[in-house]
Amino acid sequence: MRFLSTADPSTLPAAAPWLTIVGIGEDGLAGLSDAAKATIAKAEIVFGGARHLELASPAIAGDRRGWLSPFERSVEAVLAVRNRPVVVLASGDPYFFGVGVTLSRAIPRAEMTVLPAPSSFSLAASRMGWALQDTVCLSLHGRPVDLIRPHLHPGARILALTSDSDGPKALARLVSEVGFGRSALTVLEALGGPRERVRTQRADGAALDGIDMLNVCAVEVVADAEARILPFTAGLDDGLFEHDGQITKREVRALTLSALAPRRGELLWDIGAGSGSIGIEWMLADPSLRAAAIEAVPERAARIARNAGWFGVPGLTVVEGVAPAALAGLPEPDAVFIGGGGSEDGVFEAAVAALKPGGRLVANAVTTEMEAVLLSAHSRLGGSLTRIDVARAAPVGQMTGWRPAMPVTQWSWTKPAKA
Repeated sequence: MRFLSTADPSTLPAAAPWLTIVGIGEDGLAGLSDAAKATIAKAEIVFGGARHLELASPAIAGDRRGWLSPFERSVEAVLAVRNRPVVVLASGDPYFFGVGVTLSRAIPRAEMTVLPAPSSFSLAASRMGWALQDTVCLSLHGRPVDLIRPHLHPGARILALTSDSDGPKALARLVSEVGFGRSALTVLEALGGPRERVRTQRADGAALDGIDMLNVCAVEVVADAEARILPFTAGLDDGLFEHDGQITKREVRALTLSALAPRRGELLWDIGAGSGSIGIEWMLADPSLRAAAIEAVPERAARIARNAGWFGVPGLTVVEGVAPAALAGLPEPDAVFIGGGGSEDGVFEAAVAALKPGGRLVANAVTTEMEAVLLSAHSRLGGSLTRIDVARAAPVGQMTGWRPAMPVTQWSWTKPAKA
């Protein structure tokens, strides 16, 4: 989301607090402190969704303004009345997947007072009797349901905020399709208000019609024998990926991810992505990580997108095109992996030039042509060279022997920081 340059917190002069964000629950004014109710009553302008404005209606004396679409317009509307007494009504805790996070990108924190209420996650955990710190909390509100996939492990407890009344049904369907149908699915509706309802059923047999638009799903994960469980380690089984043979094999992939050394918030370019396995595992390492998979073959590009959804990282950017031209306009990477096409004219040079100072570049070679590129890079730039040889046991007649895979030459290099 982009905001007007005048809304950049770093460019705004210091000001006294003029904006109060008030968290409100389904119990309306009854759940608010006296301070929160007094602040709403004194506000010249009160922003919020239609439901929130209705809940707080008896206390509102000023101008009521509903949210606009797209939401960027609402942020601009709040900024337009800067330094007047303004209240923004938010669901529960404004800083837990809430509007407070969005507003803080445009308004300095020193100009805001925040009065939170219990979040829907806190209310759901209290109804379930779950320790919130040991529970996975996901917002699927306006986000793909695929995001739950990496968290489906036996014994896990998951709280998922959905978008609407159809959300629980979509969640139950996904959980059942990937082998977790015996999981207990509890739908908690309109928590904290007079319409509150809590129902628990098996995911694969849940009757999920007539669900309130406001709901949180609690999943107690139970795995079937063939459940699709995504281990936390790098080097996932090749069979979990859809591929046509163009995939960095699991042992080499694990070593490659180790060399790429992902760090919080970083962006990876996966050039010649094949099945997308490197970019996918990069993103699985931490929710803050991003990746762009560059692939010239249209069928493979489509396959990468499918794999990204299946692994619960639908935010993976797929760039269909031939490097280096396809790299133009992409955000500057913190790390680059070259798995295919690295010996083509200009690809290697473009990757080195684009990489941020202090960033890591890892390239794998199975052909003599690409190996020559890496040997030359090592002589010019330094870094480290590693030869990776993997052999797997396979039948030899009625006996067993070692069948070697193609050896891989790996070059790893860190770009010097600028002086």
